[in-house]
This record gives sequence, structure tokens and C-alpha cells, in this order.
Amino acid sequence: MTADLQVLGPSEHGTITSIGPDAFAARYDPGVPRHLTYPRVPLHWLLEDTAARHPDTPATIFGSALAGRCIDTAITYSEMNALADRFAAGLQRLGVEKGDRVALVLPNCPQFVYSFYGTLKAGGVVVPTNPLYTVRELRNQLADSGATVVVVLSRMYPQVAEASMGTEVRHIVVTNIKEHMPGALRALFSIAKERKEGHRVDIRGDERALWLTDLMKGNAVPERPEVWPTDLAVLQYTGGTTGIPKGAMLSHRALVANVHQCRAWHTTIREGRDRILAIMPFFHVYGLTVVMGLAVKSAMTMVLIPRPELPHIFAAIETHRPRFFPGAPRIYVLLNGSKEMAKRDLSSIESFLSGSAPLAVEVMKRFEDLTGNGKVMEGYGLSEAAPVTHSNPRAGERKPGSVGLPMPDVECRIVDIETGTREVAPGQPGELLVRGPNLMDGYWKRADETALVLQDGWLRTGDIVRMDDDGYFFVVDRKKEMISVSGFKVYPREVDEVLFAHPAVQEAAAVGIPHPSKGEVVKAFVVLKPGATATAAELLEHCRKDLAPFKVPVEVAFRNELPKTIVGKVLRRKLVEEELPAAAAAAAAAA
Repeated sequence: MTADLQVLGPSEHGTITSIGPDAFAARYDPGVPRHLTYPRVPLHWLLEDTAARHPDTPATIFGSALAGRCIDTAITYSEMNALADRFAAGLQRLGVEKGDRVALVLPNCPQFVYSFYGTLKAGGVVVPTNPLYTVRELRNQLADSGATVVVVLSRMYPQVAEASMGTEVRHIVVTNIKEHMPGALRALFSIAKERKEGHRVDIRGDERALWLTDLMKGNAVPERPEVWPTDLAVLQYTGGTTGIPKGAMLSHRALVANVHQCRAWHTTIREGRDRILAIMPFFHVYGLTVVMGLAVKSAMTMVLIPRPELPHIFAAIETHRPRFFPGAPRIYVLLNGSKEMAKRDLSSIESFLSGSAPLAVEVMKRFEDLTGNGKVMEGYGLSEAAPVTHSNPRAGERKPGSVGLPMPDVECRIVDIETGTREVAPGQPGELLVRGPNLMDGYWKRADETALVLQDGWLRTGDIVRMDDDGYFFVVDRKKEMISVSGFKVYPREVDEVLFAHPAVQEAAAVGIPHPSKGEVVKAFVVLKPGATATAAELLEHCRKDLAPFKVPVEVAFRNELPKTIVGKVLRRKLVEEELPAAAAAAAAAA
């Protein structure tokens, strides 16, 4: 093994080693430091600093696509900082004090950016919330967080008004998506879409509700509460892919650290001159840090995409020529399936990034073949780490299927699955533990859950990984999603990758379903490519060529789509839940 290991000392079950950033010095891109010095500042200082140094650089470009071109308007960093000040002052007039939670139910739009930083300036805590949530999901998050103010897109106001009943919400600040569109586009939107899509709402009967434009009419100079790096900045709720969503408590310090780690990693950024495509939603921690946070730190211009619609994506790239494209696997699958890809010019993009869910190697190869420029840099992170802990280098070696190397100042352990304490040998799978300046402080109001994942400064990720001799990490699967067939371990992702390699398969997800004698067996759910055909028998035969018999699915079910989170992570748990009644019935019949 070529990577150096720092021995932490013996445990009850043997020696555990820590894999620190110094172990991979030869693998980092030139200019990426092994250790960083982090400023002791609150997160909103990054916006203030950039506004002072690059006042005229556009912070956001926002609009829509018409006839293959974008019609947009820009807000400079100076203007964005002033809007954040106005928002902060407005919150304080509503009675928001330090530590109060403010929920943002918004897509990627200028309002999200200045509401986010304005909340922090007022001393508040941001609760990013998915605008696609149902009333039940909204109510759960608003109640759990104890949010007193909600900022919501007008289209979602009815759901928020209903969901907030019986919670601590005292004020609902409503904004229209057209607020920062250019005049001609705003007029067209008012005629063609506003009423049709439900953006025009009447809030006069709700004493809690007010318009964002009214909130920001008053004094533009907020009071400046003392905000420390250790103070809570964001309650980032986990997606709930393996259980009930929990609020990861991310401090200013943790978020500032991860933004600086990301900035150090991307050495080619030209401060004040580059543009980044903002497809990843800001309410997701990936978009929050890797897009918005990195852009603000680096004075990059965010080209905002409120919905991942291909015409807007293509038009935004060709019109604004961004160099950075952070995406998720679902975005790359969507692009791969588009007939427009061959006609579009994506040559401005030098860095394609992928995170939030595993990217199938076949999807990566197909995308790179179609674009012909740039390579996809897959990374790894989680909400509890603000989120990035690993990434492939841009200039150096990239290994398809790997999430790359630990970021500066991130240390790693890989321990056995059974006891969670013994070090595993290089190349062997085990649970990943991480430690660094970017970790959460714990789960909001869940000391018991916190104790399970934060132990002696280490975060237990629940992900099973292996590390090769060069120090590159490969995510094998989620610990909770591992399938046990007659006592043999099956990693769903391994089955997925084999199915993805079939030319007819667009998406695949393997799950474990109960079996009376084997404990569990593998079942695969498959989405075929448009126009492609394949039978279950054909796919099973394909699997038998590359998988041990106990890993081969016992059944293949075809779907039009797979259940996913907003960033494209497959909800295997939902697939399992759908299968449980049938499995129970089969077990009863066998008995």
C-alpha cells in the first residue's frame, strides 16, 4: 500500500488507523494544499467580502429560455449583499432574534440567495426546505425545526399555509418566481403562466402572510447581532432515504470550512470571471455548498436553473458559457437520453462534477463519449459533513467508479461491518468513518441518534467503502441497504452496475426482499431506454455472466420510473416497502 497511515492506537478489537490528507500528497492536483487555515468568520462574511472586492461582478443570472436563447437579468454582488441586508432588517422588524429558525421553501432563484444570507446576517438559522414536499412532509419539517418564519414561492403558499397550522410559524413571507425576471419575460410570464401554474395567490385572508416586496421596503440597515463561528447556521434535513428525516446541525464554522476545502480543490477557478451552472437545488446541501457557497467565495456568477428542464439547460450553457457544471447522476442520465446532445455546444464547460448519489460507470462513459470534452469528477459527501469529504482530482488521475481522494484536512477510517472497530485490509469493504473541520454538531433534538453516528470526533457515515493501493475510495453501498442472501453479502450497487451495462437499460435498482428460507433474495427494478426492448429472462441471463449465483436477481420488474429524491437518489426503501405485502403473503402460503 503506497498511502501512509497514521496509527491512532489499539482498540479492544485491534489497531485502527486514520487515513489523513498527508497520505495522498502525490495524488492531489498541483497547487492543492494538504492543510488549510480557516478564517474565524460567520458564513455570511463570505458574501460581504466578495461584495467589497467584486462589487460589479454578477452574482446571479436569472430568467428563462425562449427559442433556444436565454432572456435573463443579473444581480451584482454589491446588489445581492444590499438585498440580504434589506431582508435581514425585515426579519428583525418581524421580531426574529438570534437563533430563530427561518425556513426557505424556494427553488434556485435570487430570492433564495439573499434570503439565505439575510437570515444569517439577522442571526437566524436557515432551514432549507424542498418546494416539492407534500403538506405532510412540510408540516413535519416545520414542526421539528420550530421555524417561526417561512419564505415561500407563491405557487407553494397554499400548502405552506396549511402545513404551518399548529406549528410555531408566525409569519409566511410570499414571493413570486417572476420577481427578478427581466421586464419583457415578466410580462409574458404574467400572461401565459402565472394563473395557469398557480403562481397568482390571494394572501389577504391570512394574518400571518405578507409579500416579500413589502418586507423589504423599510430600513435597509439591519442590527448586527454577534454571530460566532460555532453558532448554528443551517438545519440541513437529511433526505430520509433510510429513515425519518433528521436535521443535521451545521455551524458557520463547518460550512465555512467546507467552502474553503472546495475552493482549494478547484485550482482553475478564475475569481470574479467564471460562471457556474446552478442546476443542483440550493435547498440540498450539495447545491448549498458546492454551487452557492463556492460561487460566493470565488466571486463566480451563478446561472440559476430553477427546474432541470433540458431546453433551459442547453440554452443557458450556450448563452452564458459556464466553466463549471455540478450535477447529479439523474442530470447525466437525462442528458444522455436527449437527442439534442449531439447538436449542442457544451465546450465551455471544463469541470463536470457529480455527487449526491452513485454515478454508474456506464452513465459516465456514455456522457463523456457524447460531449467529447471534459471529464466527470465524481465526489462523495453527506449532509452531516456539509457535505464534501472526497473528490476525484481534475488534472490528475481519475478512476471511474471511484469518489476519489479525501479533501484537505479530512481524515478517514475504514472499519469492519460486524463490530465497527477493527481496521479492514486495503481493498476490503468496510464502513467509512470521517473526521474534519466540516462535520455537523449533531442532529437537532436527537441526542440518541447523534450518539450513534458521532463518536470521539468521528462521523460514522453508514456507507460501505473500499480503498485501493493508491488511496482512491470506492463506495460499495449503504450499510443499511446491504442484502444478505443465505448469509452471503450482496451489495445492491454491484448488481446495478451489471444491469447498467446492458445496452437496453437506462436505470436499475436492486433491493433485498424477504425470503422464508434464505432470509433475503435480490429483486431488480429496471427502466428501459426509450425505444429499447428487453425481457426479464434476457436481463437475468446477462446478470448470470457477471454475478455469482446468489447475487443474481430472482426477478426483474420493469418500471416507467424509479422513486427518487429531488437530487436523483433512488429510494430503495420505498421499493422494498412495496414488496413487503407480497413477500408476507408468499411466506404465509409456504407455511
